[in-house]
Amino acid sequence: MTTPQDVENMIGRMALGDRQAFSDLYSATSAKLFGVALRVLSNRAEAEDAIQEAYLKIWRNADRYQVNGLSPMTWLITITRNLCIDKLRARKVQGGGMDEAAEIESSAPGPEALAMASSDRARIVDCMGQLDDQKSDAVRRAYLEGETYKELAERYDQPLNTIRTWLRRSLIKLKDCLSHD
Repeated sequence: MTTPQDVENMIGRMALGDRQAFSDLYSATSAKLFGVALRVLSNRAEAEDAIQEAYLKIWRNADRYQVNGLSPMTWLITITRNLCIDKLRARKVQGGGMDEAAEIESSAPGPEALAMASSDRARIVDCMGQLDDQKSDAVRRAYLEGETYKELAERYDQPLNTIRTWLRRSLIKLKDCLSHD
């Protein structure tokens, strides 16, 4: 099993142009990152394309990674998720009609759950379960499905600032919950 320190070492070697480190990082992390991409985009072909773009971005930005005590997977997942959300938003602008993606059930395990270590998944599910159902759903829609604050405000019939407060407070609760072992 690859440790966070192993991943940090691979990223550090990649920053120096080590192609073997890139290959090793891909082997160690691609299943999890593909799961994230597939969950956000709900389209296998788009997820595969997004993963290629994500790893190119990771390669180009490896020198910007900073060891900060958090899991290096957080950095990798953030790059992947943000890239996928950008693609999802571009798809909405181009084609509209994303009603099907907005109706994804949050209680069913998604593809990323299969790729994640079961202990990580269990912790995340437990912490999400500690949020109100509406707030948990809002977090999922904002950070996994790419809904904007405005879309969430309309969905929940709440003022925009209320949605921002919900998300900020929910993320603080999730961070506190996940940081306690």
